[in-house]
Order: sequence, then structure tokens, then C-alpha cells
Amino acid sequence: MTASLALSLRGIHKQFGAVRALHDVTLAVRAGTVHALLGENGAGKSTLMRIAFGLVRADRGTVDVLGTTCAPPFTPSMAIAAGVGMVHQHFSLVSAMTVSENIALGSQGRYDPATVHAQVRRIGERTGLVLDPNARVSELPVSAQQRCEIVKALARDARILILDEPTAVLAPDEAQALLAWLRTFVAEHPSHAVVLITHKLRDALAMADDITVLRRGERVAAGVAHTFTEASLADAMLGPGERTHAVQQEVMPRVDAHTDSVGAHHNVITADAIDVRDPRNVLRVRGASFTVRAGEIVGVAAVEGSGQHELLRAVAGMLSIANGRLSAPSDIAFVPEDRHRDALLLDASLTENLALRDAGTRSGRMEWRTLATRTAALLTKRDVRARDAQVNARTLSGGNQQKFILARALDDAPPALIVENPTRGLDFRATADVHDALRDARDAGIAVLLYSSDLDEVLALADRVLALHNGVVHEVPRDRAIVGRAMLGAA
Repeated sequence: MTASLALSLRGIHKQFGAVRALHDVTLAVRAGTVHALLGENGAGKSTLMRIAFGLVRADRGTVDVLGTTCAPPFTPSMAIAAGVGMVHQHFSLVSAMTVSENIALGSQGRYDPATVHAQVRRIGERTGLVLDPNARVSELPVSAQQRCEIVKALARDARILILDEPTAVLAPDEAQALLAWLRTFVAEHPSHAVVLITHKLRDALAMADDITVLRRGERVAAGVAHTFTEASLADAMLGPGERTHAVQQEVMPRVDAHTDSVGAHHNVITADAIDVRDPRNVLRVRGASFTVRAGEIVGVAAVEGSGQHELLRAVAGMLSIANGRLSAPSDIAFVPEDRHRDALLLDASLTENLALRDAGTRSGRMEWRTLATRTAALLTKRDVRARDAQVNARTLSGGNQQKFILARALDDAPPALIVENPTRGLDFRATADVHDALRDARDAGIAVLLYSSDLDEVLALADRVLALHNGVVHEVPRDRAIVGRAMLGAA
């Protein structure tokens, strides 16, 4: 059975205006396997899979699902009926609705809450993807929203799961649990398959049976996973001889030779036994005391739901503290983890998005010419690849969007910078650029408080580490084993 194909795309071409997104691409996904689809941001990975899911129509080529050719026009409803489910990097949930209401969206017939609740619980018991059916999506952490997307696909009897950067927002243990479940999904159902869109070479080599690599819209490598190495995959993704320190950072994350900076710089942020409640008035942070000094990066390590988002938002002035004392500058810069929802107006120009930096504090007439000049200078300074300052933010790749957001946050040299998951969904070249920007901010004397669900990223960037478990903060040594235990509440 494993020799048959669950999903086959042949001779796929796609052009967007003058941009050739895909050229004669073929993808063969064997039943009973996990297939990793690799490539830099902009290589065509998501476009190819959106064609497989019916969201984008190919100019030429054929799509076969479970042995049946899908005749055009191939739509998402037809893909779902054929057994394809797709979990996008930027989720397609309706935030104002509950988990159950989102699961039921698109289904036929009358909505029966009790039936959908029972379905959500059954899927949770079977897969470990546990959710509260009554929880409002807007109040869920990102990892739970991802679970909701997967459960939604499974509720529609998906036999081919396409996941776009699924581990980008997960803590290490959560990522391992998800990848292990995907292996179980195909092992228990030999006719099923998983396509894993990722830029993480280790995930691809550790979890995939087969790998396909795209570069600039063309398939440049394909084969059984064990025939590749991290170096050969990097060469395929970037082109021979183009591996840079960005690739080396993925293969062997850089860890600075950190030095003890106690007493060398003044405290910019001081928290003294602070309590923080979330918007539902649930106590999420308990008696937290710590400092962040000028010229250092303090990393926060935590599993999802431990209170890290509430802690960072309280320091940034976006949530009030319930008890204790917090001393922090009024002009803190903040970079949220969801750039599309919380950081950009996608259909506004980059100049207009730069103007958001001082939204609510500026008065008087807008000097658009000055802002456009300032935006252009930022694009050059931080190597943000955009045609000019007037293009819409939506036209940039994810990596360039993130570099722009970070450049905007640092434009006025704020005394402090708060950053959540700064490289979510970025390839290793863009990740290296963002890491360089954060280190430059630190070296310029800015106090940086950073949370990342990637523990290796925290350890690579942070001068000091705060472990957060169940709302309680402890400063711990920069040792992976010690930090990992502290994240889980172990001594």
C-alpha cells in the first residue's frame, strides 16, 4: 500500500503577473508517509500546496488525490470532499467564535452544539489534540489555535494533512508531541499521508520519509529522506556554494560568548513581585521579580500557556499589573508574535505602516514625504526586500515583513524592546537577519526582553534566562537541560 500515491501534482505551472511562482513542478506523496516540502521563503512551497487544496488554480498541470484526478475548477470544498485538509501558517479561524463553532463552519445542516462538542472531545481523546469546545478562539494561545485547525481538518475526515510550518509556534515538547502524532497518524492509517511544509532541516530529516526541495519555483531535489544531509538540503535550497552563516546557524545555532554584565549597565525594567491577570481576569503571573538592563537580552523560556504572553504585555504596558511594582519606560517598543493580526495593516503601504509606530501619540499634520523618505532608509538599513516604500505590506515575504516590523520598532532607538517569537515561520536566512538585528539592538544599549517557543533560539540570543512555569518566574543558568526542567516545573 505504501507504494501507491496519496497525493500527486504533475507539471504544475503558476504565474502571478510578471512573477513566475511555479515552473513544471512535480510532487509525489506516497500513502502511509510523512513528506517534507522544503525551500526558502518565496520558493513556492505554500503556493504549490494551495493548489493542492484548491485555493489557487494552476495555469497548467494536474492534481490527483487518492488516485482520482481532480478536474478544474478544483475548489477547497472539492478538496475537503476528496479528503484533503490544510492547516495554514496564518490560521483561518474566526476569532470571535468558539472552538466548536469554528469546527462546524462550512459543514452542512443545522448546527448542533452538543454533537460538535462530542466530536471535538472524541478527536481529542483519540489524538491528544485536546481543546475546550466552548473556548473562544480569540482567547486561545497560538498553539491551541493550531490544534483547533488540525481538529477542524480531522472532523472533516481529512486523509491527507498539509501543515504549513506547524512547529513554528510550539515549544520544544509541543513540537515533538505534534510530530510524533503525525507519525502515528500515517502509521495507523496506511492510506493516509502528511505533507509538512517547513524550513527546519532537522525536523525534515528526523520526521519525514521523503523530501522535496523547491528553489525559485522549481523542484531541485526529491528523494527518500535518509539520502540527504543538512548540508545537501541547504545546498539544494540556496544553490551550491551559497550556504552562508545563515545556514550554519540552522545547522549549528550560534551561541554568543556571553559575559556577566552585572553592574555594567543600569536597570531599564524592574519588576518587583508583580501579579498579572489576563483579559478574562484569570491570574496568569504570580509574584514575578526580575530586571532587564540596558545592553542585554533577557530570554523568557516557557511552555505555551505558562503566562509568558501576559508577562511581556504587562511589561510593554498593554496589560495592567494586579499587584506589585513595575518600573519601565513609557516608550517601550513591542514586536508581537502574530505579525499579520497585530503588527501590520497588510493592505496599507509600508510608509503608512511606519506611521503606526507612533499611533495615538502624534498630533498635527502627517508629513508623508518625510515618512516615505524615512521608510526607504529603513528598508535599506535592514535589507528589507521591497520595490519601494509605497508597496503594500502584503506583497512582502514573511521574512521581509518581520524585518520591517523590527526595523520600525527600533527606528527611534527605544530604551527597551519586547519581542515575541521573532522568527516564527521564517527560513534560516531571514532568521539570521532578525537575530543580527536583535544583537545590534543589544549592542546599542537597548534592553531586550525576548520570548521564543524555540528554546535553542532563547539560548542562542539571551545573556540571561528567565524560566516561567505556571506563572512563576525563576532566573536559571543558560544550560539547556536546566532550563528545560525549569520550564516543566522540575527542580
